[in-house]
Amino acid sequence: MVKTAEMIRKPLAIMQMGRPPEDLRLAQGEQSDWMRAALGDPDLPVRVFKPHEDDPLPNPADLSGAVLTGSWSMVTDREPWSERTAEWLRGAFQVKLPLLGICYGHQLMAHALGGVVDFHPEGREIGQHAIELSADVRGDALLGELPPRFFANLTHEQSVLTPPQGADVLARSRHDPHQILRYGPNAWSVQFHPEFSPALMSACLTRRAPVFEAEGYDVAAMVAVLAPAHDAAQLLATFVRLCAPQRVHASLPS
Repeated sequence: MVKTAEMIRKPLAIMQMGRPPEDLRLAQGEQSDWMRAALGDPDLPVRVFKPHEDDPLPNPADLSGAVLTGSWSMVTDREPWSERTAEWLRGAFQVKLPLLGICYGHQLMAHALGGVVDFHPEGREIGQHAIELSADVRGDALLGELPPRFFANLTHEQSVLTPPQGADVLARSRHDPHQILRYGPNAWSVQFHPEFSPALMSACLTRRAPVFEAEGYDVAAMVAVLAPAHDAAQLLATFVRLCAPQRVHASLPS
């Protein structure tokens, strides 16, 4: 005889898109580490998948949702592991798995669903910048509590130049008009990094300070104004709550 126990949460997938440069990895960990720390729920069941290491990709039916991280790769390189993940994304989207893409994940979702990604014609966007909502999001399950303007951490050279047909553009920065995209009622992507702490953003800036300064950036001034980006970070906790109803029954022997 089998007894049904409490409902058990399906795991949230963290799809880690590549590996950080070695110096940053040794000092700060990897993208999945940053994401775990930022999700804000120590009891959340999480599984990390690394497509770049040829991890088998999960059955969407076994997950409560998936977060796709940033990367030091470029979507336009069409690396086999990245294109394999894009194919997986199309299937996960079709079965309505809750999805959240971040930076590279944002660009990969747009690419997978028919958008155009390439280098931004005005160069990189880096540092902490204002994000402004460009649409009414009061009824949106993920974004409904965001203020009209908030700050977020960014570091990217490529952008979504043309969103997929049917996607809603919900936020912009001075540099990039496609900061938040919504593809359906439970699929979103953001160009900024809600998981970045000031320490991590500072590390990303200072490790390549000569490169950025040669491009005209004042790295010391950018580091000096870094502060916790609470509104951006709240998106992760909200996404976790949206995934919480995705549960399975656990069965115990009598």
